[in-house]
Amino acid sequence: MNDFWTTVLDFAQTTTTRVGKRLMEDYGQVQALQKADGSLVTQADKWADQEIRDAIASTFSGYGILSEESDQIFPGTEWCWVIDPLDGTTNFTRGIPIWSISLGLLYRGTPIFGYVYVPPLNQAFHGFWSGDSGLNTPSGAFLNHHPIHTSIDAPSSNHFFNLCSRSLAVVQQGFPCKIRMLGVASYNFLTVAAGATLGGVEATPKVWDIAGAWVIVQAAGGSWISLDSQPFPLVSAEDYSDRSFPTLVVSRSELVPFFTPFTQKMEI
Repeated sequence: MNDFWTTVLDFAQTTTTRVGKRLMEDYGQVQALQKADGSLVTQADKWADQEIRDAIASTFSGYGILSEESDQIFPGTEWCWVIDPLDGTTNFTRGIPIWSISLGLLYRGTPIFGYVYVPPLNQAFHGFWSGDSGLNTPSGAFLNHHPIHTSIDAPSSNHFFNLCSRSLAVVQQGFPCKIRMLGVASYNFLTVAAGATLGGVEATPKVWDIAGAWVIVQAAGGSWISLDSQPFPLVSAEDYSDRSFPTLVVSRSELVPFFTPFTQKMEI
């Protein structure tokens, strides 16, 4: 790994570890307010957002920033960090130990590096995915620096599939897997990357929910299927505050035609 990618990875690890340590002090102890879109926000979200943005500005001068809690318009810069300072605020406020800090590094509007840290579980996922960027990047997906890969298993009643609360229409007669609802979009998809689940659906994820996981899932061998509009590349000057990107993720491409019909009754 060259010096640039070492700097990127070290920055993501150091920053999320520091922010996560402080968030653990507030975990289960803070009150949330409801935002206009119905999601929750706490002072912890806002503090984490500012800390991460300040860290980016001091380390990556001239890079753009797109964040759930502040800058929601894509600046169109060649390089841009996308931040979700606290994905899973409801879990965070209720003391449920699944919530994450998510970072995605975009090149010309498309993620090529993702890092998602889950402080209560001490799990740090990262991955590199050069795609069509033409950049020479490292490769692979990792959990706590150990390589991960999606499952090669066939669907069965002994395998898991994740849903969000708005995608219950997927559960129909003949659905082959056990259902889990984790309450965190990034972690939903990362369990697929790690081989723990065969797939997952999110009906209304925002770009900051998926930018980091988008890279890691594909680097781990998974398939990312947009059920409406494609999220990437992002469009310069576009406001992403109210745009959702319904998504199906499965462990391997052969399962796409198997699970896609179950998503057709979802309200998108």
